[in-house]
Amino acid sequence: MSTHIAYTLAMCTHNHADRLAKTLHSLEALRRSQLPFELLVVNNASTDGTSAILEQTDWRPQGVPVRVVVENKLGLSNARNRAIAEACGEYIIFFDDDETLGPEWLKEYEQAIRTWQPDALGGRIEVLFEGGERPRWLQDELLGFIGQLSHGPTPKELSDPSTPIFGGNFGFRKVVFEQIGTFDADLGRRGGDNTGGEDTEIYRRMVDAGMKVRWVPDAVIYHRIESPKLRKSYFLDLHYRQGRMEGRRRRGAANRLPPLYLLPQLWRAFSAAAERRFRQGGDQSLRLEMNVAYFVGFILGWGLS
Repeated sequence: MSTHIAYTLAMCTHNHADRLAKTLHSLEALRRSQLPFELLVVNNASTDGTSAILEQTDWRPQGVPVRVVVENKLGLSNARNRAIAEACGEYIIFFDDDETLGPEWLKEYEQAIRTWQPDALGGRIEVLFEGGERPRWLQDELLGFIGQLSHGPTPKELSDPSTPIFGGNFGFRKVVFEQIGTFDADLGRRGGDNTGGEDTEIYRRMVDAGMKVRWVPDAVIYHRIESPKLRKSYFLDLHYRQGRMEGRRRRGAANRLPPLYLLPQLWRAFSAAAERRFRQGGDQSLRLEMNVAYFVGFILGWGLS
């Protein structure tokens, strides 16, 4: 660990050339921390124009050490684990390639670190809709599935497994990974594969280990969503893949025949979704339909993996 770098700001990117430039150019508006930091970009097996953008220099914040490394093993967890291996900072703070950092983002994290010395910390994520209006069917309860996160306006310690911090805006003391391990490479996005869960899994590992996780609500990041590209199928696929992954893991070495108790659960989920759709229309039933997709994935993951 370098004694000259307090924080490594790490961004992993894969085939997001159309969104990446805006994120990079927003870094110049970031208020600087009192202690030195570096910017680390992990280019994760990109095949579009990402490499050409990263080779340019006009986006690089003046006076900030910048390193770009290539991780050819596809997968967000693989890219984050490469960032951990490469980082020089005492803390590694992650953000995504389709986000805009709030001007006070790093300053808020620095204040929390200097005050509390947490093992990990996470901040608020707001959703910005670009290129059109928010779809009518996108209810508030669904915003968390596209990255929105808030655990309230008050800074506090998090210890409940149901209140995770999200990968689009979180940081860790680097030595934490020596104690609990790195990100699970079987989880997290992999190209066009929607499978996630790597961020909540490592958060729960930290909670189980009794580590200090700090909520920093004023360390705000804005997740830019292209409204015309939002589709209901994305949410259904997300839950199907989550169910399939969890079914495979839950089965372990057990019999491939799915437990019979899953069938009534699937039927109840289907009946609730069908009734909501019939009574209130398709714009109100997506959340319940996602439950159906999850149980279908869980059953298939148990039986076919």
